[in-house]
Amino acid sequence: MCNQSEHVNLPPSQIVPILADRGEYIASESSFYRVLNASGQLHHRGRSKRKGHHPKPTSYRAKQANEVWCWDISYLPTRVIEQHYYLYMIEDIYSRKIVGSEVHTSESGEHAAVLLQRSVWSEKCTKSGLVLHSDNGAPMKSLTLQAKLHDLGVASSRSRPRVSNDNPYSESLFRTVKYCPRWPSEGFNSLEDARKWVDGFVHWYNNEHRHSRIKFITPAQRHCGEDQAILAKRRVLYEQHKLENPSRWSGNIRNWEPEGDVELNPEKRKDAA
Repeated sequence: MCNQSEHVNLPPSQIVPILADRGEYIASESSFYRVLNASGQLHHRGRSKRKGHHPKPTSYRAKQANEVWCWDISYLPTRVIEQHYYLYMIEDIYSRKIVGSEVHTSESGEHAAVLLQRSVWSEKCTKSGLVLHSDNGAPMKSLTLQAKLHDLGVASSRSRPRVSNDNPYSESLFRTVKYCPRWPSEGFNSLEDARKWVDGFVHWYNNEHRHSRIKFITPAQRHCGEDQAILAKRRVLYEQHKLENPSRWSGNIRNWEPEGDVELNPEKRKDAA
């Protein structure tokens, strides 16, 4: 039926209704597709570009700071309609520390390369096997940035096109930026004001903000390895109060064990039945 001259250029989704209008039923639409696929006749036709398949990006595991970073660019509003600045931010996924940030009036690989170099030098992790993950924007794929990655010994990793879930740490960070109580919803007056605000935010986020995903310690504390001692002290405090007044505790104390390794785009694991 599909190979008949009147149907040869039609998909099953068109053929089945046409037959129904003539009072004919051969099979369901899904059966048409199944039979065509089994016969090797289900393939792309027409002048439109074949839908591409983008494999999931490589999974990386960070066991300590400065092993896997992610970065992205977001808009900062101004008080001028249709004008905005660009916020560049690099985050360490293990500690959640912002290791580099800048504000510019444009997106470019040159700005990104300068920020990356400054961040790598600041963290003293040149040629250390560091991985930098990003999305597929033009600055991320620029030759200038790719050359700088090679010079610094940093491996590049990118998300699939139009898949924000492949870069979740940057997405979460920018949400925190824009939902911060001090966020100027009316927009920034100038580039200098925007840069000053971002500097203040980065200091607060790294040194004062207790991050919920790392047991409510600051990113700076986890980045430099202070989290073990801080969480051990909390655990001792809770155990002591439980011994002094056990009637107030219906079960175990709060879990103050340090967070372990952090994975970027982890592979899905299917448990055996």
